[in-house]
Amino acid sequence: QVQLVESGGGLVQAGGSLRLSCAASRSIVSINAMGWYRQAPGKQRELVADITRGGGTNYADSVKGRFTISADNAKNTVYLQMNSLKPEDTAVYVCYADNPARRWGQGTQVTVSS
Repeated sequence: QVQLVESGGGLVQAGGSLRLSCAASRSIVSINAMGWYRQAPGKQRELVADITRGGGTNYADSVKGRFTISADNAKNTVYLQMNSLKPEDTAVYVCYADNPARRWGQGTQVTVSS
């Protein structure tokens, strides 16, 4: 079973950028899909972005044009580049992989101050 470790979260001012990383314990070439959810206090969990084995991507409307998901197969890592961050982006961001059973990372906190 693949294990996932996220990194890159932190505190940033509104308008700033962060890049989250999700490192897998083995090759991601054969993984069907990977992506990011986020969970903010008092809000429903939201799918932020995902990327398929074929390279197709999907984004939540709330992050389109600001966030970019990408995969580096050589590094077994999926990235989430987050630009023009807003306070409402504050949440715990959790990486997942469908292999085919879904595996989850431990999450990383992103806090955007106004």
